[in-house]
Formats: sequence, structure tokens, C-alpha cells
Amino acid sequence: MTGRVGVVCNPTAGHGRAARARQAVLQGVAATGREVLDLTGRDFPDALARARTGLAEGLDAVVVVGGDGMVNLGANAVAGTGVPLGIVAVGSGNDIAAALGLPVHDVAASLEVLRTALGGAGREVDSVAVSAPGSAPTRWYVSSLCAGLDAAVAAHAARLRWPRDGGRYVRAVLAEVSAFRPYGFRITADGETWEQDATLVTLSNTPLFGGGMKIAPDAVPDDGLLDLVTADGLSRTAVVRLFPLLFTGRHVDHPAVRVRRVRSVRIEPLTRLGANPPMAIVDGEPLRELPLQCDVHPRALRVLTPTVET
Repeated sequence: MTGRVGVVCNPTAGHGRAARARQAVLQGVAATGREVLDLTGRDFPDALARARTGLAEGLDAVVVVGGDGMVNLGANAVAGTGVPLGIVAVGSGNDIAAALGLPVHDVAASLEVLRTALGGAGREVDSVAVSAPGSAPTRWYVSSLCAGLDAAVAAHAARLRWPRDGGRYVRAVLAEVSAFRPYGFRITADGETWEQDATLVTLSNTPLFGGGMKIAPDAVPDDGLLDLVTADGLSRTAVVRLFPLLFTGRHVDHPAVRVRRVRSVRIEPLTRLGANPPMAIVDGEPLRELPLQCDVHPRALRVLTPTVET
């Protein structure tokens, strides 16, 4: 067996789980007979640059070790290249791996997936290109972009160290709601434009975010469509009642919530209708402030999965 595989690890992911898994992953990939390059960097930009350099020099696959942020990094390295992405999900948030049916917090099972999938076709899933309106895309994402209270909560939860997984979002919701007032938006989706005050604005390619919240329960990662989930401006009391429904997906039945299936979305701030929206979050990672343009690219990302899906 020949070939080269790059491995990128986030040593801080999952309260140190990724750092502990790093050597096992390097050894496990090497056991397949392939040359292994450890492309772990100092931070996200450095690791992304190292991954892209590795690709330019020739890689058969890139394997990321960590949570959703590392999957986002991997997607930004390989989306559109045809080079597959392997995922060892050991982070605090592993929503992308869960949505794709991959093992979570099980290094041995993840290595078995890689062993059987390396050299195969993998599963092609959609990716989303993000840009400033009128500019070239600067970032890809796989799961979701959040631009409302969901973004403020995600940013707050990322600063917390306990409890693990979805429990951090409960704490973050309570903290952010205390000063919440609805945000103002102008949204253009597939040519239709409207203005609204809103609580939630999420553009999802997969069903999950926030450690298992079913923000877009019917989203399909390879159908060429995104689920735009919006919730009208709500009172703080109504928000506290709405957010627990996200864990089961029942929020989509709330009269203030609407789900649209779309391909292209522009999200702009509109402060005459409400507060200035927070910085957007993609796959749990901070991106930038609005406005943003998002366009789905069908099956632009190839992922190493247990079985080939077409």
C-alpha cells in the first residue's frame, strides 16, 4: 500500500482528548501502509496553511482530529479538490461527525473507518462558500452558519469550560437572554428579499449544532439545499421557552419559526428594525460580522465514511 496522508490535530479539543488521541491516529494511519505527515499547527491559520501546503505537495487524504472546528479546518483545506477528509471526532462539539454517522469519542472505531475507507470513493456532501457580498469566497462550512441569538449563544458557550457538550449551551442561553433584544436583518434567499426583526437566523446543511441541538431537523447534507431557519423577534420569556425545543427539533412547529429550503442567501444587518446582529459563527467557530453571502456547492466535499453512499 502506498500513498500519503496528512493528519491535523487540535491539541486543546475535547478537554485534551484530541491531544491524547494524536499519537494513536498517527500510528493507526501508518499501519495502513501509508506515509503519514503530521500537519498540526500552532493555531487555525497555521494548521490550515500546513494542510494546504501538504495538498500542494500531494496527499491522498487529510485526517482531522478534534471537534467541529477541526472539520471546518479540513473542509477549508480540501473542499473542491476531490481529496477526501477523514474525521476522528473527539472534540467537545462533534455535530458534523454525528450527522454523517461517524463514530464520536471512539478513536478505535474511527481508525477502523479510516482503514476501510482510505482508497475508496467516500461520501460526497455539500459545502457552503461564504463571502462578503460581491467578493470571492473566503471560507467554507459544512454544518451551519448562525447569525442571531444562536451565534451569541455559541460564542458564549465556546468560552465556557463546563459542563461539557450541550450543557454549556444551556448556561450560555441563560446568560445571553438576560440582555437580549431582537436583531434587525435584511435577508435575500434565492432572489426573494425581506426585512425582519429576528431571534434566530441559522443556515444549515446538517441537522445538528451546539452539541446535539436539532436546529434543522430535516436538513440533508447532500441534497444541494440549505435549511434557512428563522425565528421572529421574541420576548425574553418566549426565548427561554423556545430554546429547549431545539434539543428535540420541536421548535420548527413554533408559530414564530419558519424553515425555507434555499441555495443562495445574503444576510445583512438592519439596525432600524432591531439590535445589531452579533458576529457570525460557522461550524461553531467565529467568522466575521455581517453582511455575508452564502452559496451551497453540491457535493463539494468528499468524506471518508464507513460505506460509500451515492
